[in-house]
Amino acid sequence: MSTADPLVLAIDQGTSATKAILVDRGGDIVAHGSVPLELSTPAPGWVEQSAEEIWAGCGRAVAACLVGQDASRVAAIGLSTQRESLLLWDRATGEPLSPLVSWLDKRTAGDPALLRAVPHAELVREISGLPLDPMFSAPKAAWLLDRYDPDRRRARAGELCLGTVDSWLLFKLGGAHLIEVGNAARTQLLDVRRCAWDRRLTRIFDVPPEVLPQVVPSQGPFPGTRGLAPLPDGVPVTAVLGDSHAALFAHAGWAPGTVKATYGTGSSVMAVVPSAAQVSSGLCLTVAWQTGSSPTWAVEGNVRSTGATVNWLAGVLGHGPGELAELAADSSEGVVVVPAFGGLGAPWWDENAVGLISGLTLGTHAGHLARAALESIAFQVEDVVAAVERETGPVTRLLADGGPTGNPVLMRLQADTSGRRVERALARDLSALGAAHLAGLTRGVWDRAALERLDRPRETYAPDGDETTRAGRLAHWHTAVRRARLQAITGDDTPSAGDGAPPTAVPHRTPEPSAAQGAS
Repeated sequence: MSTADPLVLAIDQGTSATKAILVDRGGDIVAHGSVPLELSTPAPGWVEQSAEEIWAGCGRAVAACLVGQDASRVAAIGLSTQRESLLLWDRATGEPLSPLVSWLDKRTAGDPALLRAVPHAELVREISGLPLDPMFSAPKAAWLLDRYDPDRRRARAGELCLGTVDSWLLFKLGGAHLIEVGNAARTQLLDVRRCAWDRRLTRIFDVPPEVLPQVVPSQGPFPGTRGLAPLPDGVPVTAVLGDSHAALFAHAGWAPGTVKATYGTGSSVMAVVPSAAQVSSGLCLTVAWQTGSSPTWAVEGNVRSTGATVNWLAGVLGHGPGELAELAADSSEGVVVVPAFGGLGAPWWDENAVGLISGLTLGTHAGHLARAALESIAFQVEDVVAAVERETGPVTRLLADGGPTGNPVLMRLQADTSGRRVERALARDLSALGAAHLAGLTRGVWDRAALERLDRPRETYAPDGDETTRAGRLAHWHTAVRRARLQAITGDDTPSAGDGAPPTAVPHRTPEPSAAQGAS
């Protein structure tokens, strides 16, 4: 390593792109590279990516980031990755046997891989902290093995590797089959309290433990790099985090009373909790990170469709996604969009909910629909924040990041809908930045005090309007959500008593996956 001030390189491998950033000792991003990625949808509800394209994209993003930079100054590397996506590869050759099955994928809904776990739903949730849902990795693991190793002979012999994206990248970098504990906590095969693979879960999903990676803390040990020119081989990887966890770390989101919301295709709402006590059915218990002998736990709620809703409606209306905010009227005039394109995520976890638009009149125009689409994002995020608040106590700050937060209309809507102060991070690529922060902390670029002193510029949106108006808007939204869920059960959109109830008044039910799912 050069004797000049060190740099930290972070790679953020996401769903739509792989990004790389260089961060200096002052915490500033001094270089950036990005490579777009393709999604494949070979069948309704199926969403795949190429594992080899992901690896090649990492190399191109790093090379673009390091143009004009002294690669010898890179002291450490951090990885931030999409989480529940999964693939299967040959341990000896390193060749993928399957595509990467995306976290967006719904193929296991109605498949025996998930149906055989339904009788054990409560046990699965108690051990893993996660409800049964096609988003998580365990049913994907069973599906892949059912098709590529149906008798599990090669898996039990240790000839195959199952892994999430962080596991795949670490294997390509250094040849070791590893998984970071926070990513492992999203597979539904991990005992979230012991941070170890659980034999009961692997039996339920019929996933031999021999095919799974070794679980390691967020600071490793991980292998050094190879094959990432112009980086010299052997630069240490000193941090790995799931993308949402990394964004929380970049926010310094370990402070009490703060909740982080990352807005993207979907959205993740997460807050650190002091212990791994059982949480309500509307939230997931997960490992945020492990930086010492004990993990830091978090509660999380995942919203399936936020940015995806904007993209969908923009396409329907013939506009670009960025134009939707300009098109939006000052009011939706009672129109509500419930974007349950593949069911509803937290706090409902209702795989059978259907998407709908309600409140239409002959006076409804495109601006009302655009406003309702933006409001659906704010409503969904607030439902999860309210659920977090019931677990953690009062939430005074909502820390926001992700591409859609650049829309000031959405941020003002979020503040008014939540009745809380919303603080939007001005730094871009917050997931990558969080990975860089932890990597630099591990390597000694910063100590904890210096890390906490780093500048985190934010734009603040204060709530406006009175509590009565806010409560009325939320009740109207919950009526529409109730209607979306009733239609899935009965085909009847007639609301019943209690339609406007908040999430706590709606009983949680484990979803029974249907055989037919719409495209993600």
